[in-house]
Amino acid sequence: MHPADLYLATIKVSNDTIESLTQVTHENEHILSQLAAGSSEARWIKTTTGEDMHYWIIKPPHFDPSKKYPTLLFCEGGPQSPVSQFWSYRWNFMIMASRGYVIIAPNRHGLPGFGLAWQEQISGDWTGQCMQDYLAAIDDAAANLPYVDRDRMAAVGASFGGFSVYYLAGHHDKRFKCFIAHDGAFNLEAMYTETEENWFSNWEYDDAYWNKDQTARARKTYENSPHRFVDKWDTPILCIHGEKDYRINATQGMSAFNAARMRGIEAQLLIFPDENHWVLHPQNGVLWQRTYFNWLDSHLK
Repeated sequence: MHPADLYLATIKVSNDTIESLTQVTHENEHILSQLAAGSSEARWIKTTTGEDMHYWIIKPPHFDPSKKYPTLLFCEGGPQSPVSQFWSYRWNFMIMASRGYVIIAPNRHGLPGFGLAWQEQISGDWTGQCMQDYLAAIDDAAANLPYVDRDRMAAVGASFGGFSVYYLAGHHDKRFKCFIAHDGAFNLEAMYTETEENWFSNWEYDDAYWNKDQTARARKTYENSPHRFVDKWDTPILCIHGEKDYRINATQGMSAFNAARMRGIEAQLLIFPDENHWVLHPQNGVLWQRTYFNWLDSHLK
């Protein structure tokens, strides 16, 4: 709920605990003092494998537990990067919560911090257990958190999170009212030869799509590419992409948008000609935030 500042910590060496913590800089205090902050808490649930999974719940400012709130499933990118209590100038939990949304952010299989086996499980299984983890988290929130409005839920994410959104769009069984995918992979066969990160595709997919004797993991990856399930899409989707994104080319977002429109599904496309895998220019960031929340508000409020 707070951007970066400098702190002075006194550490007790014998047990690595913090004895005192003093904030040294207050760079954004003149802004933060005018804003009401939300809150966050952790929750643990069982996955479909019987393992324990951690997810964050981020709540709006002035939270009222007696009310129902529209809720976002946050799909992390990477695919191996943690969902921590981070502050980002792009995907910012405080801004999302301040707009009146509850955010469910699972530390699904594939994310670091919960053991090497948990982290590495996702390689070769992009559409398997991690997708079950997403659905387990949002289903738990809808069933057990009385303030989550199960009739007003969306799934959002970037990079692997955008890929997750494209996949969930064909497998969500009407859980969600809308989707937002930023710089997501849509067609894994096309991405295999488009990306500048060829080593990454070989590591994650296991094999080239043209090899007739490809491994079982590779076959599973290509057979479950999101573009193969567009016939099951039934929900409005916003696709965002940067044309200087060489990791996941903008053709992926354009293809997903065109596929949705050709299916008669409400869709919107936001293309940044001067952005890469991230939106870094300030005015582009403003447009990104406006488009993001206008889409959510129009479908969830």
